[in-house]
Amino acid sequence: MRLAARFALVAGISVCSASAQQVVSARSGLIHYVEGQVELDGKTVESKPALFPDMKDGAELKTGDGRAEVLLTPGVFLRVAENSSVRMVSNKLAATRVEFLSGSVLVESADSMKENSVTLVYKGADVRLRRDGLYRLDSEPSSLRVYSGEALVETADQSVSVKEGKQLPFGGVFAAERFNNKAGDAFFRWTKRRAEYISTANISAAKGIQDSDRGWRSNGWAWNPYYSMFTYVPCRGTYSSPYGYRYWSPVAVYQIYAPRPVYYQSAGGGYNSGLGYNTMPRTSSGYSGTVAAAAPAHSGSTTAAAGASAPVSRGSGQAGGRSR
Repeated sequence: MRLAARFALVAGISVCSASAQQVVSARSGLIHYVEGQVELDGKTVESKPALFPDMKDGAELKTGDGRAEVLLTPGVFLRVAENSSVRMVSNKLAATRVEFLSGSVLVESADSMKENSVTLVYKGADVRLRRDGLYRLDSEPSSLRVYSGEALVETADQSVSVKEGKQLPFGGVFAAERFNNKAGDAFFRWTKRRAEYISTANISAAKGIQDSDRGWRSNGWAWNPYYSMFTYVPCRGTYSSPYGYRYWSPVAVYQIYAPRPVYYQSAGGGYNSGLGYNTMPRTSSGYSGTVAAAAPAHSGSTTAAAGASAPVSRGSGQAGGRSR
């Protein structure tokens, strides 16, 4: 569907104010970005501006020579590698369940909320994301890798907690082992670039929400028209993604835009025999004081150029590029 009203502001259930209004959407599964060969239920997903199909319960997403990015609960991203497939089991925010079928997927959980849960299903096991972090599932060989965070893996007769820097092979008795979580392949580097694009789009989106005085009482997805993409905007404060990129709330983003004072230490101060006491050193504006207001470090126009309308490397998808 075209940029529908229900995705104009896709928020989570957790609210930051007792007077918060009800949320706009209660579904996961928006296909946010595709590049190359991607199919949804056997039909090609076309890369068109502001065209974002969503995965209904039972829908299957499959890639050939292509990649895809799916928005789950606010702050949680599912990215699908080439020659991979997933099925949406339940797209409810409160209990999102995605079945991993083949290939490779990576989930970035930048700001998961207690009210919303995300579970990956694979080979009869439930992989529950217990903390924000980076989680990867591969089918050849079949394993879960936790780059950061913590996952609880459960089957009918086994249960194990997999923490940062550990991987869990599937099949047989569960036994987590160490792996090098500092290394990554082409798919991992692509997911990091996608995270960078989305966090960059957050800056001008958060400022636009604050300037419009719309109010932002829930963590959620926000549309950035400059980038033709959604970005994540927290309700308050800031959040850092597992990749190290920052997401700003509408109020906190003004730390970027606020003018910064510059302190001058000019010569000429000290004892003045004509007056009989110490005087202030001269400043750039005369003797009126020791502090002069500097030009804003990031004026509205310069920040908009850097954070809103800066060119983004584009591949064949909707936003962002795909170099190896």
